Amino acid sequence: MSKIIENSKDKSKNKKTRIAVFVSGSGSNLQSIIDNIENGTLNCEISYVIADRECFGLERAEKHGIKSIMLDKKLFGNKLSDEISAILENDIEKTDYVVLAGYLSILSENFINKWNRKIINIHPSLLPKYGGKGMYGIKVHEAVISNKEKESGCTIHFVDNGIDTGEIITNVKVPVYENDTPEILQKRVLEKEHILLIKGIKKLIEN
Repeated sequence: MSKIIENSKDKSKNKKTRIAVFVSGSGSNLQSIIDNIENGTLNCEISYVIADRECFGLERAEKHGIKSIMLDKKLFGNKLSDEISAILENDIEKTDYVVLAGYLSILSENFINKWNRKIINIHPSLLPKYGGKGMYGIKVHEAVISNKEKESGCTIHFVDNGIDTGEIITNVKVPVYENDTPEILQKRVLEKEHILLIKGIKKLIEN
């Protein structure tokens, strides 16, 4: 099913760059975006928060009066990207860019082509290492530790029709310690994600 929550704020006179943020989980990266918009670090606004499942990210959006939409990927299947397109393209106020902030569904080739170089993703590794099918969330950190890597990190990249194969915009390294668990490493990387994502969005909208 789909669920839309709209706030009552009139933003019709605000001409800032508008980004749609896609989430699937807790939305901690979304919260970083919200915080940096509210403190003036990011000169943009969030047009929509779109989720492919019920998640805490939707609650964060609602708390801050941001329009939020849940499009259940189990219901829409391979039509999910078409549903998203219909929402973004039929909005009177244009969305300029899409930010994938822990979004787990794969966008269709048609959607990506329409939004060429206007979609960025954050991935919890130093791409091209530990990217691709099946490499998401804690699985990335498990693989890093299993292979006894000395460093990991996170990467902002443009989204293309591969999985985690788009042009890299920026990244940051973090150390991997001998006694790290996947959960400890995940937390260390996530702290850097919150900072790097803001840097990536700045680069996107300033260019």
